[in-house]
Amino acid sequence: MTLFLDRDGVVNDEIRDGYVLRPDMFHFSAGVLTAMPILAKHFGRIILVTNQRCIGRGLLTIAGLQEIHTRMLQEIEAHQGRIDKIYFCPDVDSNSPCRKPATGMGLQAKQDFPDIDFHQAVMVGNTLSDMQFGKSLGMKTVFIPSTRPEVPFPHPLIDQRYENLLQFAQSVQ
Repeated sequence: MTLFLDRDGVVNDEIRDGYVLRPDMFHFSAGVLTAMPILAKHFGRIILVTNQRCIGRGLLTIAGLQEIHTRMLQEIEAHQGRIDKIYFCPDVDSNSPCRKPATGMGLQAKQDFPDIDFHQAVMVGNTLSDMQFGKSLGMKTVFIPSTRPEVPFPHPLIDQRYENLLQFAQSVQ
């Protein structure tokens, strides 16, 4: 099974009306480093899919994003977790084919890993855009209300709701 994770608001604390622009601005959300090894045991592949409009806006370079992600991966691996591949969309245009809720990053993952079965996959995110991305590809969706607690549940785009990634990980172990 494949797990798709959004980054901001799921793996790390989202900066409200702002962006993570340097490694020192990246802070893991509570419980994530405990959750990742549990998820690594349960899921054969873990894919991160993240909209990074800040690149298109000229606030962050791709090299800067890679530095943030390298440090993130090192910390996750130091806690016996893993992320197998990271896909990001730098586009500013909301209609971009790679920007969630569009399915471009998921389709790229399927091209890179042909064994991905979206109907056996799970998308964990903190926005309805993430949920639409997952549903459009046929995935089960898990909503984390970290930044959008007002989103009602039940909701047609949301299959399950957990307070954080650790609570979700504990439900699958």
